[in-house]
Amino acid sequence: MNARDIDMLHGSLWDKIIVFALPLALTGVMQQLLNAADVLTLGQLVGKNAMAAVGNNISMVGLIGSLMMGLSLGANVVIAQNIGANRIDRAHSAVSTTFILAGICGIFFCILAEFLVAPIFYFLDVPSSVVDMAETYLRIFLLSLPAISFYNFQAAIFRSKGDTRTPLIALAIASGVNIFLNLIFVLQFDWSVAGVAAATVIANVVSAIILFCELLKADGVIKLHLNALIVDKEELFEIVRIGLPAGIQGMVFSLSNLLIQAAINSLGADAMAASAAAFTIEINVFCVVNAFGQAATTFVGQNYGAGNLQRCKRATWVAMGLSALFMQTLGFVILFFADEVLSLFNEDPEVIRLGVIRLWYIVAPEMINVAMEGLSGALRGYGISLTPAIITLICVCGVRVIWVFTAFAKIPTYATLMAVYPISWLITTIILITAYFYHVKRLKPAR
Repeated sequence: MNARDIDMLHGSLWDKIIVFALPLALTGVMQQLLNAADVLTLGQLVGKNAMAAVGNNISMVGLIGSLMMGLSLGANVVIAQNIGANRIDRAHSAVSTTFILAGICGIFFCILAEFLVAPIFYFLDVPSSVVDMAETYLRIFLLSLPAISFYNFQAAIFRSKGDTRTPLIALAIASGVNIFLNLIFVLQFDWSVAGVAAATVIANVVSAIILFCELLKADGVIKLHLNALIVDKEELFEIVRIGLPAGIQGMVFSLSNLLIQAAINSLGADAMAASAAAFTIEINVFCVVNAFGQAATTFVGQNYGAGNLQRCKRATWVAMGLSALFMQTLGFVILFFADEVLSLFNEDPEVIRLGVIRLWYIVAPEMINVAMEGLSGALRGYGISLTPAIITLICVCGVRVIWVFTAFAKIPTYATLMAVYPISWLITTIILITAYFYHVKRLKPAR
């Protein structure tokens, strides 16, 4: 095994899950840092309208990113199951198929998203004071979708063997590039929103290239052979079967967030700026929860491939327990210093006040997400991806649509709108718990 790989099939679980999940959580934080650097740079050096313009695009960017990340998660599960079952040839085929799929997805979504910008902005009813800057940022940012796709799929290949540190290193370097170029493009060239968007594109390309070079140099099952790239139909089917529902599940959150973003836009630029700042903070808590959810996916995937169902179940509960511990620690720090952290983005008192409201409604009840992500992740590790996607679609999207058009319509305040997050999480989690125990009792052997 490579020094960065993890033996998921033998020995203790808690320490290996921590070693797997923490670099993955930091990777998520680094990914958000790319956006946070844009928001912070514009909030401090340009103004809150420019900051609101970038924040307006978070939901649309998340919509496309969620689908690509979900598909890449399918690759993670398929490769991990093949490794666990010692099907080395199948694992090689899955790696090759994953790389080609990354290129196809990146180019397709880049073209599609450019056509969707105008109708999405019409739906969101973006205020005239920020619409031009928002469109400029988004159209430039979308050019990085092929690089983002390659990064996510290549990172999934590394994670399938337990290596979460290599993607972290690549993203850390890219984040440094992004921050440096933000300052150069805004302070030196006065490119404002276009400058931070261009910096983000370049940083995403850097992270993808680093992982590509590492795959070419890798040893063993995940090594990329450019002269032997093929699309294995069986592996492609499995990747899409598992990954597409996972991507749809992530997209549901983003779609419902588009609706919520439209409601936020109706409250004005202060609410938009506050949400942009608070989101860049709260998402770091979710990165921790999501990392342990992906740990459950990968550990369950390998052990399910090896036929060890008891270890699969233990890995699920250990991952959820550790997720709760780390999430609560980080959440406490964020809530305790909420005012101070928000002021780093913008010192407007109203922006800070609204940002604090959002943090309390989202970070405080994040424990609900621990169960939701952990159980969804475990089900995907078993190859059961459609069930959590359907539950999320019905519960999250349904509850949020109803809430916006009933409770928020009746009491159109920022606090009323934010309350929809914990309510939709709770309903989804209750149903997901029932589905998890139903499926685990009826598990069939891995293919």
